[in-house]
Amino acid sequence: MLGLGNVLMGDEGIGVHVVRALEQHPLPDNVECLDGGTGGFILLEPLQSADRIILIDAAADGNPPGTVTRTTPQFSRDYPPTLTAHDVGVKDLLDVFYMQGGNRAVVLYAITIDPLQPITMDLSALGAKSANEAVQRILEELQASS
Repeated sequence: MLGLGNVLMGDEGIGVHVVRALEQHPLPDNVECLDGGTGGFILLEPLQSADRIILIDAAADGNPPGTVTRTTPQFSRDYPPTLTAHDVGVKDLLDVFYMQGGNRAVVLYAITIDPLQPITMDLSALGAKSANEAVQRILEELQASS
């Protein structure tokens, strides 16, 4: 699992918060959690070597803040809009992954955040609730597939 975002950016760092929360649960031995920070091509190798990929990221996708959406993006056009500088990097990363023969489905948990939120170090109350929902849904997905 790969959490994206900057933990110092409040809800924009929600992916990192979700991954850190997942690490506190017993996970199957073959599951590795990775803090992807703000993304970039440095993440290509871990994506290429994974058997299964789950990305978690904040999104500005037009849904109400707090919405947790599970999708399987194939290319950058399928990736929901985000607010941070890694927006282009992650989209490009997915394109390169598939162009280089990546044949595993990428599951994305996009968590809609309020684009006008103040910048803080902590998640908002709604962000924390959404992060917990994402954690539970991911744990259920991992359990169902093992």
